[in-house]
Amino acid sequence: MAARRNLLIVFHSQSGSTQSMADAVVRGARHSDIEDVDVRVRDALGATADDLLWADAFILGTPENFGYMSGAMKYFLDRAYYPCEGKVSGKAYALFVRAGNDGSGAVSSIHRILTGLAVKQVQEPVLIVGEFDESSLAECEALGMIIAAGLEAGIY
Repeated sequence: MAARRNLLIVFHSQSGSTQSMADAVVRGARHSDIEDVDVRVRDALGATADDLLWADAFILGTPENFGYMSGAMKYFLDRAYYPCEGKVSGKAYALFVRAGNDGSGAVSSIHRILTGLAVKQVQEPVLIVGEFDESSLAECEALGMIIAAGLEAGIY
């Protein structure tokens, strides 16, 4: 029997579209073919450093606000950074962003902070830009499934 692995999904949503993306990521991560991965879902305002320390890999989701990550996601990263510094090195992460512009500011701001934690991005960010299209949620579901399956297989 394979060892159980832990996947953390932290997100913030104000208008509901990032919530829809998070729901799709969670659906993918909890796919019936993936049996040995525990998935913990937290809102960015409630997520803690302990959640990040628990995780073997994590996925962050944020709307793009004023060309940046949401304030709630920044607040989570601010609170988790120093307690996790030197303790999460090498962990895999991925991102999903609901972007009004192009999403690059949100992605680069999160990437900059996570570089300091020495974690590794293992998938390209999923960006839903402009008009919200429910069919784009398939990419989010695939992201959750890929990260969870990679954890289960010992790739991450």
